[in-house]
Amino acid sequence: MLTELRIHNVAIIEDLTLEWGPGLIMLSGETGAGKSIVIDAVETLLGVRADTNLIRTGADRASVEGTFKIPEPLKTQIHTILQREELLDDEDYLSILREFRREGRNVARVNGRPATVALVKELGELLIDLHGQSEHLSLLRVPAHRGLLDRYAGVEAELAAYQGVYADLQETRRELSSLREAEADAARRIELLSFQVQEIEAARFQADEEQTLKEERTRLANAEALAANANLALAALDEGEGEAPSANDRLGAALAALGQLAKVDPSQAGLEGRAAGVFDELSELTRELRSYLEQIEFNPKRLEEVEERLALLQNLKRKYGEDIPAILAFAERARKDLDNISHAEERLAELEAAEAKLLEQLSAAAAALAAKRHAAAETLGAAVEAELDDLKMEAARFGVDFASREDPAGLPLDGKRYAFDQHGHESVEFLVAPNPGEGLKPLVKIASGGETARLMLALKNVLARADQTPTLIFDEIDQGIGGRVGSVVGEKLWRLARGHQVLCVTHLPQLAAFGDQHFKVEKVVQGGRTLTQVLPLEGEGRVLELANMLGEVSEGTLQSAHEILSAVHSTTSAN
Repeated sequence: MLTELRIHNVAIIEDLTLEWGPGLIMLSGETGAGKSIVIDAVETLLGVRADTNLIRTGADRASVEGTFKIPEPLKTQIHTILQREELLDDEDYLSILREFRREGRNVARVNGRPATVALVKELGELLIDLHGQSEHLSLLRVPAHRGLLDRYAGVEAELAAYQGVYADLQETRRELSSLREAEADAARRIELLSFQVQEIEAARFQADEEQTLKEERTRLANAEALAANANLALAALDEGEGEAPSANDRLGAALAALGQLAKVDPSQAGLEGRAAGVFDELSELTRELRSYLEQIEFNPKRLEEVEERLALLQNLKRKYGEDIPAILAFAERARKDLDNISHAEERLAELEAAEAKLLEQLSAAAAALAAKRHAAAETLGAAVEAELDDLKMEAARFGVDFASREDPAGLPLDGKRYAFDQHGHESVEFLVAPNPGEGLKPLVKIASGGETARLMLALKNVLARADQTPTLIFDEIDQGIGGRVGSVVGEKLWRLARGHQVLCVTHLPQLAAFGDQHFKVEKVVQGGRTLTQVLPLEGEGRVLELANMLGEVSEGTLQSAHEILSAVHSTTSAN
């Protein structure tokens, strides 16, 4: 629902804020007062290309901003779009801003952040149906017809049953296709997979072997230097050089001296203990060094073997994975693929039998779905035509076209096979014949104007519960009709507005009187400039406007305005 519309520097509108509630909202006013400018402003929120000619004289930019309350039925869909674009701020409201500048640079914002015009269009199509520019009316988008018919027909259970079987069939067909492709290339695949498995298995790599090999290669390649350094360390620790005693000898002498010191001065016994610990540690270090020295191997042959194994590993990594676990995982997958190919014929037979069974089940589900749709289409046609009778379009006809296409791989129905998708085997399109003798034609090809607006009103009334678009805007709906039909149109708009927010631009007082909110659009001159202002009407102000719409304000027109409001009150109170 459009709760607030802010227009700045658009044509003769300088700065205007409109606050709209639920129900039926009427806009009235003299021709040229600016009603169409308000509608044009709303259109920009639907992603229409901004026309720089609309920028107010003397201004360098213009803007239109709308705040929308997100209806419950659309929350999931709109939240998904906003989350996809990282623009979800408030779960209940969203704002759309369009700003266009005289030099040609346009800006679009959703919830205060930059957005593309494509995103604005995507959101606008969900939020508003505007009759005036057919591209914005959901009823003129053929892909929407099936969803509207389905919600009207109440086929949720049948559609869910159909789509469940459809999903199973698609999964079965995907596996069949994969197996058939594999079967066509089975010999080459078996040869390649067998070679890959054998190559990896022959290497007999362990998961943690690479690091061990690298460490061994380092020791073998540097054996001479490692031995020299180990010997130097041992000499310093345990052997000494020439007349110089070793570290062990000197530390032993220090330990003996500290023992004597502790006997004389027991307070320093701790020094002797610490020295003993260091002596033990040094002795352990010496033993480990000797053991390490014994393990140092001068073995060029082993070094060559390690280098060759690392080279083999590098070759396998280049082919099968970034490390040994990845290579082993590749081998496991290849073994499974080999097993699948070996049992492909059995699996193919199973899948083909499953496909045939699922096609039978899907055919039955499609027939049940189609039957309910066809029955609902008959009811829908009769209901729309009854509405059109009320609107003095007695000769107009409405129908639903169901089309299907034969396909050898399709659903078996009535001795033939038909193409199908997740919605069924038939496309759906609404057809109308506004005038006698013209024949039913696609809804998207009907002429624009007041007659078409009434046709849309009839459709919207019948499809009110099925149509989830929260805000509906009707312009020129009273074109070519008189006061008596205007009252009928007004009542239908009022009924439609019990479940939608409906905005209507009108010149008929019999229609305007049904509004839950009524606004008067008028031009004023301030400071030598023409401005549009929009005033909410209540009480006597509304009576005066209705009288003015009837003709020159007089006692007679004022009395008629009161009578119109009284009649409307009686009609709406009874419903």
